[in-house]
Amino acid sequence: MNKDISILVLSHKSKSLVINLIKKLCNKFPIIVVDNSDDLELERKLNTEHPSVIYHSIDNNGYGAAINFGSNFIKTKYFLILNPDIEDIDEEKIIYFEKAASKLNDKFSVLGPRYTNLDIKSIKQSNENIEIANWKFISGACMFIKIETFKLLNGFDENFFLYFEESDFCLRAYKINKNYQINNIKIKHNIGTSVNIESVAEKEKLNNLYNWHFTWSKFYFFKKHYGFLISMLYFLPILFRTNIKIIFFRILSKHKEMKKYEIRNDALLSFIKGEKSFKRINNF
Repeated sequence: MNKDISILVLSHKSKSLVINLIKKLCNKFPIIVVDNSDDLELERKLNTEHPSVIYHSIDNNGYGAAINFGSNFIKTKYFLILNPDIEDIDEEKIIYFEKAASKLNDKFSVLGPRYTNLDIKSIKQSNENIEIANWKFISGACMFIKIETFKLLNGFDENFFLYFEESDFCLRAYKINKNYQINNIKIKHNIGTSVNIESVAEKEKLNNLYNWHFTWSKFYFFKKHYGFLISMLYFLPILFRTNIKIIFFRILSKHKEMKKYEIRNDALLSFIKGEKSFKRINNF
């Protein structure tokens, strides 16, 4: 069992993916699973098949809140945050993060891998030919962090429910030490597959939830780091265009497209009014 690195996995209706991930890494690293979907079957399987895994079920207060909770159980110097929909991760690649940290004399805040299946629209990445590339923003799907740095920054900002929480963390972390992309560590991230929902109606609700929180969180991120005035100057044209599109699609009776922009409009107005990121899947 590795004494320097722990694995922290967040599960939200991700039972099969979590089990498959743990099978690769169990008995090699201390593993903490935080489940915010009350998955009793996942709890049962972990308790019976992987008793060394630390499992906790908590209320769903967002990604950042779950990671912050899980960090309380980290006893090692480093920990690796892993989304369940990560592929091609193994012991050798995880150990390489520690080797990269050693090369940097531990002067780093966040390390991340290179993703082999994502285009530039999904995530911007550094020059592949640079082994350890100075890179400000690391994807929250796979983040290698010193527990000391995480605690120094008070973890993730729990005002974010979904989206931009890792960008906020990375921006704050970058002021302490640089963040780096380790291009020799290559993995796949199957975005959008971690939540297992079969019902068409539930999938639509989930997409609406994502749409609302992406908009709210983006505004909150801008306000937090660049101030309210600059945020308003950036978002007011978006608010105007959004309302024009709502009117346009209403005239054409394209209700699905209209609803998408109504949700974005609601998120923007909610933030401007000072409301928190309160929307949950049952609100749609």
